[in-house]
Amino acid sequence: MHKDEDTDPQGSLHLGFLGWYERWLRKYKNLALIVTLFFLYLFVACLLGLSLLPSVLFVNYLFQWGETFQELPRFFIWGTSIILAFFIYGFTAIIIVPIPNLIVLKYFKPRRGPYYSVELFWWYLHNILTYSIRYSFLEWITPTPFNVFFYRQMGMKIGERVEINTTNISDPGLITLEEGVTIGGSATVIAHYGVKGYLIIAPVLIKKNATVGLRAIVMGGVEIGEGSKILPNSVVLPKSIVPAGETWAGIPAKKIK
Repeated sequence: MHKDEDTDPQGSLHLGFLGWYERWLRKYKNLALIVTLFFLYLFVACLLGLSLLPSVLFVNYLFQWGETFQELPRFFIWGTSIILAFFIYGFTAIIIVPIPNLIVLKYFKPRRGPYYSVELFWWYLHNILTYSIRYSFLEWITPTPFNVFFYRQMGMKIGERVEINTTNISDPGLITLEEGVTIGGSATVIAHYGVKGYLIIAPVLIKKNATVGLRAIVMGGVEIGEGSKILPNSVVLPKSIVPAGETWAGIPAKKIK
Protein backbone atom coordinates (compact mmCIF):
# COMPACT_ATOMS: atom_id res chain seq x y z
CA MET A 1 0.00 0.00 0.00
CA HIS A 2 1.53 3.35 -1.02
CA LYS A 3 2.04 5.96 1.70
CA ASP A 4 0.11 8.63 -0.16
CA GLU A 5 -2.93 6.31 -0.29
CA ASP A 6 -2.81 5.90 3.50
CA THR A 7 -2.49 9.63 4.30
CA ASP A 8 -4.62 11.15 1.57
CA PRO A 9 -7.58 12.80 3.38
CA GLN A 10 -9.67 12.29 0.27
CA GLY A 11 -8.79 8.59 0.10
CA SER A 12 -11.56 6.04 0.38
CA LEU A 13 -12.39 4.15 3.56
CA HIS A 14 -11.68 1.00 1.58
CA LEU A 15 -8.06 1.98 0.91
CA GLY A 16 -7.59 3.15 4.51
CA PHE A 17 -8.80 -0.19 5.85
CA LEU A 18 -6.55 -2.15 3.48
CA GLY A 19 -3.57 -0.03 4.52
CA TRP A 20 -4.26 -0.71 8.19
CA TYR A 21 -4.83 -4.42 7.53
CA GLU A 22 -1.57 -4.68 5.56
CA ARG A 23 0.44 -3.17 8.43
CA TRP A 24 -1.35 -5.34 11.01
CA LEU A 25 -0.77 -8.47 8.93
CA ARG A 26 2.95 -7.83 8.51
CA LYS A 27 3.45 -6.85 12.14
CA TYR A 28 1.70 -9.78 13.79
CA LYS A 29 2.11 -12.32 10.97
CA ASN A 30 0.98 -15.71 12.31
CA LEU A 31 -1.57 -14.25 14.74
CA ALA A 32 -3.04 -12.02 12.03
CA LEU A 33 -3.11 -14.92 9.59
CA ILE A 34 -4.90 -17.16 12.11
CA VAL A 35 -7.55 -14.48 12.75
CA THR A 36 -8.00 -13.95 9.00
CA LEU A 37 -8.33 -17.67 8.36
CA PHE A 38 -10.84 -18.00 11.19
CA PHE A 39 -13.21 -15.59 9.45
CA LEU A 40 -12.57 -17.21 6.06
CA TYR A 41 -13.37 -20.63 7.50
CA LEU A 42 -16.48 -19.21 9.15
CA PHE A 43 -17.59 -17.82 5.79
CA VAL A 44 -16.99 -21.15 4.05
CA ALA A 45 -18.79 -22.97 6.88
CA CYS A 46 -21.86 -20.83 6.19
CA LEU A 47 -21.65 -21.69 2.46
CA LEU A 48 -21.36 -25.41 3.19
CA GLY A 49 -24.13 -25.15 5.77
CA LEU A 50 -26.36 -23.62 3.12
CA SER A 51 -25.36 -26.45 0.77
CA LEU A 52 -26.25 -28.95 3.48
CA LEU A 53 -29.71 -27.51 4.08
CA PRO A 54 -31.54 -29.58 1.39
CA SER A 55 -29.89 -32.72 2.79
CA VAL A 56 -31.04 -31.95 6.34
CA LEU A 57 -34.60 -31.38 5.15
CA PHE A 58 -34.47 -34.60 3.13
CA VAL A 59 -33.16 -36.69 6.05
CA ASN A 60 -35.66 -35.15 8.45
CA TYR A 61 -38.54 -36.04 6.13
CA LEU A 62 -37.40 -39.66 5.62
CA PHE A 63 -36.72 -40.13 9.33
CA GLN A 64 -40.28 -39.11 10.11
CA TRP A 65 -41.64 -41.27 7.29
CA GLY A 66 -39.54 -44.23 8.46
CA GLU A 67 -41.23 -44.14 11.86
CA THR A 68 -44.28 -45.79 10.27
CA PHE A 69 -42.31 -48.97 9.37
CA GLN A 70 -41.09 -51.94 11.35
CA GLU A 71 -37.60 -51.78 12.86
CA LEU A 72 -35.52 -53.40 10.06
CA PRO A 73 -37.01 -51.48 7.08
CA ARG A 74 -37.00 -48.32 9.21
CA PHE A 75 -33.26 -48.62 9.82
CA PHE A 76 -32.70 -49.31 6.11
CA ILE A 77 -34.63 -46.15 5.17
CA TRP A 78 -32.70 -44.07 7.69
CA GLY A 79 -29.32 -45.38 6.57
CA THR A 80 -30.09 -44.90 2.90
CA SER A 81 -31.34 -41.37 3.53
CA ILE A 82 -28.03 -40.43 5.18
CA ILE A 83 -26.02 -41.68 2.19
CA LEU A 84 -28.33 -39.96 -0.29
CA ALA A 85 -28.05 -36.79 1.78
CA PHE A 86 -24.28 -36.77 1.22
CA PHE A 87 -24.76 -36.73 -2.56
CA ILE A 88 -27.47 -34.09 -2.33
CA TYR A 89 -25.03 -31.97 -0.32
CA GLY A 90 -22.22 -32.48 -2.85
CA PHE A 91 -24.19 -31.57 -5.95
CA THR A 92 -25.69 -28.57 -4.17
CA ALA A 93 -22.26 -27.42 -2.98
CA ILE A 94 -20.67 -27.43 -6.46
CA ILE A 95 -23.36 -24.91 -7.43
CA ILE A 96 -23.39 -22.72 -4.31
CA VAL A 97 -19.68 -22.53 -3.39
CA PRO A 98 -18.54 -21.03 -6.74
CA ILE A 99 -21.04 -18.13 -6.48
CA PRO A 100 -18.91 -15.89 -4.19
CA ASN A 101 -15.91 -16.92 -6.29
CA LEU A 102 -17.33 -14.74 -9.08
CA ILE A 103 -16.34 -11.73 -6.96
CA VAL A 104 -13.00 -13.27 -5.97
CA LEU A 105 -12.02 -13.74 -9.62
CA LYS A 106 -12.14 -9.97 -10.17
CA TYR A 107 -9.23 -9.55 -7.75
CA PHE A 108 -7.42 -12.87 -8.09
CA LYS A 109 -4.58 -11.99 -10.47
CA PRO A 110 -0.99 -13.09 -11.16
CA ARG A 111 1.28 -11.39 -8.66
CA ARG A 112 4.42 -11.70 -6.57
CA GLY A 113 4.51 -10.80 -2.91
CA PRO A 114 5.33 -11.83 0.67
CA TYR A 115 3.18 -14.48 2.28
CA TYR A 116 1.92 -11.96 4.82
CA SER A 117 0.31 -9.52 2.43
CA VAL A 118 -3.21 -8.26 1.82
CA GLU A 119 -2.64 -8.87 -1.88
CA LEU A 120 -2.70 -12.61 -1.22
CA PHE A 121 -6.06 -12.51 0.57
CA TRP A 122 -7.89 -13.35 -2.67
CA TRP A 123 -5.50 -16.23 -3.35
CA TYR A 124 -6.26 -17.70 0.06
CA LEU A 125 -10.02 -17.29 -0.37
CA HIS A 126 -10.03 -18.70 -3.91
CA ASN A 127 -8.23 -21.84 -2.80
CA ILE A 128 -10.21 -22.26 0.42
CA LEU A 129 -13.38 -22.29 -1.67
CA THR A 130 -11.79 -24.79 -4.06
CA TYR A 131 -10.51 -27.05 -1.28
CA SER A 132 -13.85 -27.06 0.54
CA ILE A 133 -15.21 -29.10 -2.38
CA ARG A 134 -11.96 -30.91 -3.16
CA TYR A 135 -11.75 -32.50 0.28
CA SER A 136 -15.44 -33.13 0.85
CA PHE A 137 -16.94 -34.30 -2.43
CA LEU A 138 -14.79 -33.88 -5.55
CA GLU A 139 -13.33 -37.41 -5.47
CA TRP A 140 -16.85 -38.77 -6.04
CA ILE A 141 -17.27 -36.92 -9.34
CA THR A 142 -13.74 -37.30 -10.76
CA PRO A 143 -13.50 -37.88 -13.66
CA THR A 144 -16.98 -36.95 -14.84
CA PRO A 145 -18.55 -33.92 -16.54
CA PHE A 146 -19.47 -32.74 -13.04
CA ASN A 147 -15.89 -32.03 -11.96
CA VAL A 148 -15.31 -30.17 -15.24
CA PHE A 149 -18.45 -28.15 -14.47
CA PHE A 150 -17.13 -27.29 -11.00
CA TYR A 151 -13.72 -26.19 -12.28
CA ARG A 152 -15.34 -24.03 -14.95
CA GLN A 153 -17.48 -22.38 -12.28
CA MET A 154 -14.30 -21.70 -10.29
CA GLY A 155 -12.83 -19.81 -13.24
CA MET A 156 -10.77 -22.44 -15.03
CA LYS A 157 -10.84 -22.02 -18.81
CA ILE A 158 -11.61 -25.47 -20.23
CA GLY A 159 -12.05 -26.41 -23.88
CA GLU A 160 -14.07 -29.24 -25.36
CA ARG A 161 -13.14 -32.92 -24.87
CA VAL A 162 -11.04 -32.23 -21.77
CA GLU A 163 -10.51 -35.06 -19.27
CA ILE A 164 -9.48 -34.17 -15.71
CA ASN A 165 -8.76 -37.34 -13.73
CA THR A 166 -7.42 -35.65 -10.59
CA THR A 167 -8.51 -33.51 -7.68
CA ASN A 168 -5.00 -32.14 -7.06
CA ILE A 169 -5.66 -28.75 -8.61
CA SER A 170 -5.06 -25.38 -6.98
CA ASP A 171 -5.69 -21.88 -8.33
CA PRO A 172 -8.19 -23.01 -11.01
CA GLY A 173 -8.95 -19.39 -11.87
CA LEU A 174 -5.49 -19.06 -13.44
CA ILE A 175 -5.39 -22.39 -15.31
CA THR A 176 -6.28 -22.84 -18.97
CA LEU A 177 -6.85 -26.27 -20.53
CA GLU A 178 -7.43 -26.06 -24.25
CA GLU A 179 -9.41 -28.51 -26.38
CA GLY A 180 -8.54 -32.19 -26.05
CA VAL A 181 -6.27 -31.89 -23.00
CA THR A 182 -5.93 -34.92 -20.71
CA ILE A 183 -4.85 -34.59 -17.06
CA GLY A 184 -3.91 -38.03 -15.75
CA GLY A 185 -4.84 -39.67 -12.49
CA SER A 186 -3.48 -37.98 -9.35
CA ALA A 187 -1.59 -35.41 -11.42
CA THR A 188 -1.03 -32.01 -9.78
CA VAL A 189 -1.57 -28.68 -11.50
CA ILE A 190 -0.93 -25.50 -9.47
CA ALA A 191 -0.56 -21.89 -10.58
CA HIS A 192 1.80 -20.80 -7.82
CA TYR A 193 5.20 -21.48 -6.26
CA GLY A 194 7.37 -20.07 -3.49
CA VAL A 195 10.84 -18.53 -3.79
CA LYS A 196 12.91 -16.96 -0.96
CA GLY A 197 9.94 -16.04 1.20
CA TYR A 198 7.83 -14.76 -1.68
CA LEU A 199 4.77 -16.34 -3.23
CA ILE A 200 4.56 -16.12 -7.00
CA ILE A 201 1.14 -16.62 -8.56
CA ALA A 202 1.50 -17.28 -12.28
CA PRO A 203 -0.94 -18.73 -14.84
CA VAL A 204 -0.65 -22.21 -16.34
CA LEU A 205 -1.47 -22.82 -20.00
CA ILE A 206 -1.86 -26.35 -21.39
CA LYS A 207 -2.56 -26.24 -25.11
CA LYS A 208 -4.63 -28.42 -27.42
CA ASN A 209 -4.32 -32.21 -27.18
CA ALA A 210 -1.52 -32.10 -24.62
CA THR A 211 -1.29 -34.83 -21.97
CA VAL A 212 -0.12 -34.61 -18.38
CA GLY A 213 0.63 -38.12 -17.17
CA LEU A 214 -0.18 -40.04 -14.03
CA ARG A 215 1.07 -38.29 -10.84
CA ALA A 216 2.98 -35.66 -12.83
CA ILE A 217 3.32 -32.15 -11.36
CA VAL A 218 2.88 -28.92 -13.32
CA MET A 219 3.77 -25.71 -11.43
CA GLY A 220 3.05 -22.01 -11.82
CA GLY A 221 4.09 -20.12 -14.93
CA VAL A 222 4.30 -23.27 -17.09
CA GLU A 223 3.19 -23.45 -20.72
CA ILE A 224 2.77 -26.86 -22.34
CA GLY A 225 2.60 -26.79 -26.12
CA GLU A 226 0.06 -28.35 -28.44
CA GLY A 227 0.23 -32.15 -28.59
CA SER A 228 3.02 -32.37 -26.01
CA LYS A 229 3.29 -35.12 -23.39
CA ILE A 230 4.45 -34.94 -19.78
CA LEU A 231 5.24 -38.50 -18.77
CA PRO A 232 4.06 -39.99 -15.45
CA ASN A 233 5.77 -38.88 -12.19
CA SER A 234 7.55 -35.98 -13.89
CA VAL A 235 7.87 -32.49 -12.37
CA VAL A 236 7.60 -29.49 -14.69
CA LEU A 237 9.31 -26.66 -12.80
CA PRO A 238 7.96 -23.09 -12.69
CA LYS A 239 8.23 -20.94 -15.84
CA SER A 240 9.09 -23.96 -18.03
CA ILE A 241 8.01 -23.77 -21.68
CA VAL A 242 7.32 -27.13 -23.31
CA PRO A 243 7.33 -26.69 -27.13
CA ALA A 244 4.60 -28.24 -29.25
CA GLY A 245 4.85 -31.97 -29.91
CA GLU A 246 7.65 -32.68 -27.43
CA THR A 247 7.75 -35.34 -24.72
CA TRP A 248 9.22 -34.39 -21.35
CA ALA A 249 10.06 -36.61 -18.40
CA GLY A 250 12.04 -36.66 -15.17
CA ILE A 251 12.60 -34.54 -12.07
CA PRO A 252 12.96 -31.83 -13.21
CA ALA A 253 11.23 -32.65 -16.47
CA LYS A 254 13.31 -32.31 -19.64
CA LYS A 255 12.85 -33.17 -23.28
CA ILE A 256 13.46 -36.81 -24.18
CA LYS A 257 13.89 -38.31 -27.62
